Amino acid sequence: MASELTKLILPWKVRLLISLLSTLADTSRRSNATINRRLFNLADRQSLPNPTPVDGVSSSDVTVDPARNLWFRLFVPSSSSATTLPVFVYFHGGAFAFFSAASTPYDAVCRLYCRSLNAVVISVNYRLAPEHRYPSQYDDGFDVLKFIDRNGSVLPDVADVTKCFLAGDSAGANLAHHVAVRVSKEKLQRTNIIGLVSVQPYFGGEERTKSEIQLNRVPIISVDRTDWHWKVFLPNGSDRDHEAVNVSGPNAVDISGLDYPNTIVFMGGFDPLRDWQRKYYDWLRESGKEVELIDYPNTFHAFYFFSELPETSLFVYDVKEFMAKQMANVN
Repeated sequence: MASELTKLILPWKVRLLISLLSTLADTSRRSNATINRRLFNLADRQSLPNPTPVDGVSSSDVTVDPARNLWFRLFVPSSSSATTLPVFVYFHGGAFAFFSAASTPYDAVCRLYCRSLNAVVISVNYRLAPEHRYPSQYDDGFDVLKFIDRNGSVLPDVADVTKCFLAGDSAGANLAHHVAVRVSKEKLQRTNIIGLVSVQPYFGGEERTKSEIQLNRVPIISVDRTDWHWKVFLPNGSDRDHEAVNVSGPNAVDISGLDYPNTIVFMGGFDPLRDWQRKYYDWLRESGKEVELIDYPNTFHAFYFFSELPETSLFVYDVKEFMAKQMANVN
């Protein structure tokens, strides 16, 4: 575990960017459980879709429900020779409160996924807390899946929805888990979820874990920050043992009888949430599900945004290997 290491060594540019974004996010959180959107938006740069291929990837936006600003950004590899491609449905992170599918870091990372994984990527723009509390985000995620299941014409011909993966980072990985549970219960007509990529999932509980206590001064995540975000996400009166937060806790949904997809969970040695992520992995195994755990000891929460870090390319390789294995199982 990272607590055994003396210090997290990062390039100065990475440290500077993390510090600036963390400071702005902290300043944007108000004591009355609201967010100063105008302030945070100063740092949340947006990227437009581009139908002209750039580095082998084109993109476009597809509206699902304009009334709730529900849409997704579609990324398609332009130089692939494959006749069919898997579909990679991605939910962005941000503690359910920050960022969008148009945020420049997420536009960039989804382009990386599209190009490196040779997949059609769907990046979901869901509603944010505290303006929209639980279960708005889960409803939005599931509704996007139902939309693509019933409206296949919005996807390119090469998109094979019978080989569909759910994925997300941080809060997006939490969202992907709960959407996977809904799909397992309600089923889809054409779309077949064959794998779940859970990147440093955002889980928690009333208990204070060892990693939360020992890693409380690392980049991005802290107990104070997660406590604030859970409070403005959950229904009033709920605590952190709610099934949305503590998925393996006292109020956990029994998934042992569900057709839950094979899963890969990624952890980082300097992530305060790592103990909750391991609990999730253990719970999936105890529920009889096929799950793989990969731990990068020298990484922090959200390391994958920084291409200069060696673990980023290793992470993409590991995701690609997982996807290949799952697709071989259904061929």
